[in-house]
Amino acid sequence: MIKRALISVSDKTGIVEFAKKLEELGVEILSTGGTAKLLKESGVSVIPVSDVTGFPEILDGRVKTLHPKIHGGILAVRENKEHMNQLNELNIKPIDLLVINLYPFKETIKKEGITFEEAIENIDIGGPTMIRAAAKNHQDVAVVINPERYSSILEEIEQTGDISLKTKRELALEVFSYTAHYDALIADYLRKQLGRCEFPELFTITFEKQQELRYGENPHQKACFYREVIKPRGSLVRAEQLHGKELSFNNINDANAAVELVKEFTQPTVVGLKHTNPCGVGSGETVYEAYKKAFEADPVSIFGGIFAFNRPVDKKTAEEINKIFIEIVVAPDFEPEALEVLKQKKNIRLLRLEDLQYSTREQETLDMKRVAGGLLVQEADVVDLDKEKLKVVTEKEPDEREWQDLFFGWKVVKHVKSNGIVLVKNLQTVGVGPGQVNRIWPTKYSILQAGEKARGAVLASDAFFPFADVVEAAAEAGITAIIQPGGSIRDKESIEAANAAGIAMVFTGIRHFKH
Repeated sequence: MIKRALISVSDKTGIVEFAKKLEELGVEILSTGGTAKLLKESGVSVIPVSDVTGFPEILDGRVKTLHPKIHGGILAVRENKEHMNQLNELNIKPIDLLVINLYPFKETIKKEGITFEEAIENIDIGGPTMIRAAAKNHQDVAVVINPERYSSILEEIEQTGDISLKTKRELALEVFSYTAHYDALIADYLRKQLGRCEFPELFTITFEKQQELRYGENPHQKACFYREVIKPRGSLVRAEQLHGKELSFNNINDANAAVELVKEFTQPTVVGLKHTNPCGVGSGETVYEAYKKAFEADPVSIFGGIFAFNRPVDKKTAEEINKIFIEIVVAPDFEPEALEVLKQKKNIRLLRLEDLQYSTREQETLDMKRVAGGLLVQEADVVDLDKEKLKVVTEKEPDEREWQDLFFGWKVVKHVKSNGIVLVKNLQTVGVGPGQVNRIWPTKYSILQAGEKARGAVLASDAFFPFADVVEAAAEAGITAIIQPGGSIRDKESIEAANAAGIAMVFTGIRHFKH
């Protein structure tokens, strides 16, 4: 039976009404600090914890509940006669209900200009200790950390005078999930403050639910979208949906891939993407020119795909977008007239991501891939090319236009599933060959896609050439320059083939596998 409750909350949402109802139901209420003051001022009869412990709150409130008369009342197993005898001997009354939420550490570190000392002061000690104790002893003690639970808890007490074991176990699960999240957040904060970027022996990460999804990659798979507690700038979790249906699992996955690619570019650029692979990328003097290049790169594959812009969408571009079926458009903003045009299509999803030009390079990032029973963790692939460190290995050197296209192609191929090949001409992809088990197949596919546009184009490869066959196919198609990592034991064969065809070849010394 619920006879005695201890209430101490930072989030005071609904707590006065909850405490008043408990009092009406005959529950004795203990409390501390600001919570006790609020309840007293609201007419609730409250016993200060210091009256129970016989010891005042000390150290600016850091120590108030860390006392045997509190923890004994929480941890005593009611069916254990020895436990109950000890409580009687020591004049300790059992506590049946804890209503506690913790110091707002997360909210504190989100604030601009917060000092290290202020953050540390908002690490709760007594609260986690009490709720963990109650969750351990949940068969006898109910512990409520979420104000949204108040109404259902009151309903159970009204009906039975107690809280069911099933509910107590659910509440215990909430506690341990929350304290794990709370401690992981503190550890992450300290790691960043100390500049500890190496991989720790114990790797703890924590995320919060962004939204439940209708389904996963396929309709028979359940799915959910989680976000980091402090949303990284430029991340899709910061996007504001302005129009259209709710995002699906695949929408989010694809939109993220498009956003990460378009952030590679500083000039006006548009990425068309399908199934996490780019099907068309274009840069131009204006956003309209960039869009036309991206669309015309592959007008067939983009049907039902995604466009990501690194500039606001204007009306003229919006009118072009509306001529085809597109799932998502994500951009730093939309001109009002462009929004009016795009909203004429009921189902198109419009996402505004104001920090879209904020590069991943400017923040600490880790790339994680889940495997059965484990987690692969690596630094994000954010390395840039330095022209001074590139090596031209052929007799012919790229001209200025080829250099621009080579850099453009290298940025794109980094985001193409390996083995990846990208053909570029005048800052426009003309052929993209993704995700094959050898390098010649995506080469042939990208050339086939490009057709006559392959003549005068450049080729970018995410990894080295194990054979000269890629160079030979490129030469036959009229490709004039190639950028690739180099490093194969057969590099000489590829260089000789390039020299024979009059193709310029550049080695980066860097590869961009994307698995």
